[in-house]
Amino acid sequence: MSTEGVRHTGFDTAIWQGREDSHEAHFSQRWHEAVQPLGDATQCHGVALLGFACDAGVRRNLGRPGAAAGPTALRRALANVALAEASVLYDAGDVHCDGDALEAAQAHYAGEIAKLIERGHLPIGLGGGHEIAFGSFMGLATALKKRSSETPRIGILNFDAHFDLRAADRASSGTPFRQIAETCAAQTWPFHYTAFGISRFANTAALFERAKQLGVRWMLDEELGAAKLHAALAALHAFLAQVDHLYLTICLDVLPPGLAPGVSAPSAHGVAMEVIEPLIDAAVASGKLRLADIAELNPAQDIDAHTARVAARLVARIAAGAHP
Repeated sequence: MSTEGVRHTGFDTAIWQGREDSHEAHFSQRWHEAVQPLGDATQCHGVALLGFACDAGVRRNLGRPGAAAGPTALRRALANVALAEASVLYDAGDVHCDGDALEAAQAHYAGEIAKLIERGHLPIGLGGGHEIAFGSFMGLATALKKRSSETPRIGILNFDAHFDLRAADRASSGTPFRQIAETCAAQTWPFHYTAFGISRFANTAALFERAKQLGVRWMLDEELGAAKLHAALAALHAFLAQVDHLYLTICLDVLPPGLAPGVSAPSAHGVAMEVIEPLIDAAVASGKLRLADIAELNPAQDIDAHTARVAARLVARIAAGAHP
């Protein structure tokens, strides 16, 4: 399937390869043994991966290109991840953005996300730059509008060093949540957006002011040490209580640069996994998660696939705790 500047490729068996432990007496499956191509609508509900092979938004935002190769690198890292129990896992392929066809790619990706949700799956998007977020939100909004005429209370939970609320003439990896805010305003929907890991030194005063005007809640990276995890969890639960549907998005630049060097714009500080993971667990356990994605994996800048392995761990953690 393709339109000008956009391609959709399917399941790639060459990527899903890895170790097999069939000689073990107990359950010993890994992701590559469990994942299957997304087929017809009669398949059981499960977790469905959908790649967004795009870094056009990163290029427009003057970041380091390379995130278009992120979905493939993430799958390769995910292939050998062990499963604790039998899981229903699908791979819905990749939406590719060729050249600068960002808007068309986002629209196609949003349509595929909507279909997955309508079929009862939990989609996990594999980026790609953080321009994936606008497509993700629009896909969820489309599915919810078809389900009910009531105004959806969608919460956006972003783990990120950046607000990504920039004003610009064209969409980029720095604009998705401003675009979402404008979409919500046009639909007279509430805009519920909270961000954990924001850097004081990676966002201008204008962005902090825009966040205030839009009612965004945030916690700075320096406020998210292990000793303050309790306060972060309390803030998260307060946010979750205000929404019915949750969209979880993780920009890998929220992590310390030594842990995640392979991103479009590395953090100077970051938030440790020992804080990020409990917050993700709480979000998944809320029962409100409808969609998640991982953004900004840039294999060209990675070191020994460190960032890809971290991204795979996060995907596996979300999938293990989710009940679509």
